[in-house]
Amino acid sequence: MAAPLPLILRNPPSLLAPIPTNPPLRLPNTHSHTHHYSPLSTTKPFSVISLSSSSSTTRPLFPILNSSKMEGSETTGNEITEEVTETTTEATSVNGLKKIFVAGATGSTGKRIVEQLLARGYGVKAGVRDLEKAKTSLPSNNPALEIVKADVTEGSAKLAEAISSDSEAVICATGFSYGWDVFAPWKVDNFGTVNLVDACRKVGVKRFILVSSILVNGASMGQILNPAYIFLNIFGLTLIAKLQAENYIRKSGINYTIIRPGGLRNEPPTGNLVMEPEDTLSGGTISRDLVAEVAIEALVTPEASYKVVEIVSSADAPKRTYEELFGSVKQR
Repeated sequence: MAAPLPLILRNPPSLLAPIPTNPPLRLPNTHSHTHHYSPLSTTKPFSVISLSSSSSTTRPLFPILNSSKMEGSETTGNEITEEVTETTTEATSVNGLKKIFVAGATGSTGKRIVEQLLARGYGVKAGVRDLEKAKTSLPSNNPALEIVKADVTEGSAKLAEAISSDSEAVICATGFSYGWDVFAPWKVDNFGTVNLVDACRKVGVKRFILVSSILVNGASMGQILNPAYIFLNIFGLTLIAKLQAENYIRKSGINYTIIRPGGLRNEPPTGNLVMEPEDTLSGGTISRDLVAEVAIEALVTPEASYKVVEIVSSADAPKRTYEELFGSVKQR
């Protein structure tokens, strides 16, 4: 049975089944904040969280988001023409917090991030390319939701207007759509992400969450002959484009968390969350709902700052809290 590709795309095809793994390392659960969630593969013992009950409470973002160090000067070499911002709904600040800007908000994963943020009481700015699509696919009549036109391929200046200083953090869940444009992966997954980071620096947003993919560094992992790595890079060297964007984020000085999920499933989460350091997983799958939850938890978990994590899910994995999971991954 084929499993979904380990990549954030609009309509990813199926390719590989998960690779068998060694028995998981079971660690004690010392926190009461738990969650629930599906089969995987890894090359090392893994850490996990139970996902049986999603948290509906809002934890403060400021202690984490204000701790980042913004350094370096802006670059212009990767920028394309810029045009953005068209507001359709006026959002309100919730619980005294600024808004969270979600890029790619109408995508399969981005939409889930928006919905979960709203459910937790956060104000949300949904950055979209197609306003009409957003009106039908995103929650309506919610005063905490503001929809703005924001195409990441159009440069950082207008993106900065869309994000603006009333945003506390940016979550990037963009992904290119299949088509005849062979440069689309680089326009969206590389230049588009770079534009978002530069826009954050323009307006002083100091927290950035990127939803990337496992196997982006497959060549260094010895996975150059992995069929998924080969197949995904056929489409405009997609994984290489993502890796270059990751490297830019890491050198930018912004407080980042890069999340690399395995093959994405639209079904509800099952099993438990597995979280590993970068360049560890070469297969496995995960529900988009769980990816969205991890992205949001990264915002409110201090241990998530300045880290790259890879995630899948497994029915056999032990249950861990997010503090334990992110804390188990060391910075590089």
